[in-house]
Amino acid sequence: MSGFLLRSHDLGPPMDWKETSEAHIFKFDLPSLTKEDVKLQVHDDRVLHVSAAAAVSGDDLDKQCKWHCRERLDNRSFCWEFRLPENANVDEIKASMSNGVLVVEVSKDLTKKKKRATKYAVEIGENSVAPKGLSRFVCCKA
Repeated sequence: MSGFLLRSHDLGPPMDWKETSEAHIFKFDLPSLTKEDVKLQVHDDRVLHVSAAAAVSGDDLDKQCKWHCRERLDNRSFCWEFRLPENANVDEIKASMSNGVLVVEVSKDLTKKKKRATKYAVEIGENSVAPKGLSRFVCCKA
């Protein structure tokens, strides 16, 4: 893998990172989160920063219940940071979220550009078609 994970707080959601001849593609399973819960930014020229801070649900405020297992993302925050390879075109990042799956596509650029020192956010759009194999979240604990 040409890039690498810089930092992950907590365990974070399951994710995939693949490289094609045209782009680097990240897929994150984020069940129960919306695109408004997720923040996608680029820092220090080539550091992709993906984070979320989901609001506490009404179930958490109910003192009459006793939790036996709590693993869903609606009560957790996470932060992933990836240093993108030199061939990543950080000026053309596309992101979409559908059925609890965030897909981030960073196109490749083989020409050398000036280093970008600014920090900026990337807007997450809607995607009407869920990626194959990632549209369902299954948890099986006995």
